Amino acid sequence: MQLKNGDALIVVDVQRDFLPGGSLAVPHGDEVIPAINAAIAQFQSTGLPVVATRDWHPPDHCSFVAQGGSWPSHCIKDTPGAEFPEQLELPDSTMVISKGTEADREAYSGFEGTGLGARLHALDVKRVFVGGLATDYCVRATVQDAVRNGFDVVVLREAVRAVNIKANDEHEAIAAMRDSGAAFVGRGAFNVNDRTT
Repeated sequence: MQLKNGDALIVVDVQRDFLPGGSLAVPHGDEVIPAINAAIAQFQSTGLPVVATRDWHPPDHCSFVAQGGSWPSHCIKDTPGAEFPEQLELPDSTMVISKGTEADREAYSGFEGTGLGARLHALDVKRVFVGGLATDYCVRATVQDAVRNGFDVVVLREAVRAVNIKANDEHEAIAAMRDSGAAFVGRGAFNVNDRTT
């Protein structure tokens, strides 16, 4: 698989609160960072767009247990837990997409209420590569919405990890993403040196 003009990388919610020690830590979530950094380096070296989505919640967000939601408080805007970790090597040119910014609305997908689809289409993006957290929630929703928005989607299998509240959640999420039309690739599946134009 070759990188080409019209490709973009979407890094989903690699934030401190989703990493070990965070308030909503994804098991082994930190393991995605080396694979994502490798992908970032390849996209950056060829001038292809890099997008980073983030949960950017108000303190009273409806997803929080205190408001009757399912999750502990996490990724509250302008707090350390909402920050990208220092280990994540995002370039200065990264398009940062904030989601879940309204107290009364859930937003698992990076496309939900953010204008991301229109922004990518304006850049003439045709295909997106996706990695991040968590496979069974925000990655799944972002991938499925990317397909709905008309993009070809490739999931970087080494760059995603699941919450797995139920033992088969990851398996079901991967199956759902495949069924929606997404492809999955492992480490080294595309070579930046073979980029086509």
